[in-house]
Amino acid sequence: MLVGFDHADDAGVYLLTPEQALVQTVDFFTPIVDDPYTFGQIAATNSLSDVYAMGGRPLTSLALVCFPEKGDLEILERILAGGLSKMMEAGCTVVGGHSIRDDETKFGYSVTGVVHPQRVLANKGAQPGDRLLFTKSLGTGVISTAIKKGTAKQDWINAAVKSMTALNKTAAEVITKANDQRPATNDGFPIHALTDVTGFGLIGHAREMALASDVSLVFHSARISLLDGALECVRAGNIPGGLTANRDFAECLVEYEDGIPEEVKTLLFDPQTAGGLLIAVASENAAALTSALLAASVPAVEIGKVLPRTKPLIRVTS
Repeated sequence: MLVGFDHADDAGVYLLTPEQALVQTVDFFTPIVDDPYTFGQIAATNSLSDVYAMGGRPLTSLALVCFPEKGDLEILERILAGGLSKMMEAGCTVVGGHSIRDDETKFGYSVTGVVHPQRVLANKGAQPGDRLLFTKSLGTGVISTAIKKGTAKQDWINAAVKSMTALNKTAAEVITKANDQRPATNDGFPIHALTDVTGFGLIGHAREMALASDVSLVFHSARISLLDGALECVRAGNIPGGLTANRDFAECLVEYEDGIPEEVKTLLFDPQTAGGLLIAVASENAAALTSALLAASVPAVEIGKVLPRTKPLIRVTS
């Protein structure tokens, strides 16, 4: 076992041969949008993300389905079709799955991928001086809550859906390109740590990276991209339960510079679905990596840096 439960990483990694290791993950959840096809796409995108976050390439998947006994099978067909569309985009073969009767619809995948054992990218390894890059905008949690309440504007929904159905495949390919050329090295862009930002929010996953790497992190809040409508959703009280739980758990490790708006503080804990990649990269390569990601149409932004371990564990500045 190369990567297990030790540091709350995104997926497990198991050594097969000196040249190959398995990456395994599983994720499923209830609908967060009204359209079943879109829900299937989001579920697949979210499930695939953990393999990309380990520097791996997804190969096969198994669908996990919970569906009401008397539910409309056309809805289930659309969910499965949406998920399959994203699996095909990822080049990941759906080899089967399992379904059960359930009063509440749930859907997702178990995904298996591969990675070279010396190219595994975990949340451990961030080094003082590294720069922190992030590849998506925050706010899917609060917008999804507004959707459930029927108060989300259509342009907010469109922006959130676009984010939640955007695979992290391209970003991962840019990050690992140098490794593909030299299988056992990280030449080109020395990536020291990598994780995707999902259910625990930006601060929650940053906390895991900081603790695993024995470092502290600084985030510049003004540089963190927010989805259209995210601030309005917070102001309207569209706060998911997961956000409150994330904040209750991790905010004790966070120190804020004076003047950070309360809405921004809140969104730092927003649980993301199919969120972006948080990357710790050597400072001298941060600009080049950012440029390469932007050239590949990945909206990467440098949002912070890594410091030697100190208190607070995470500091948020303007």
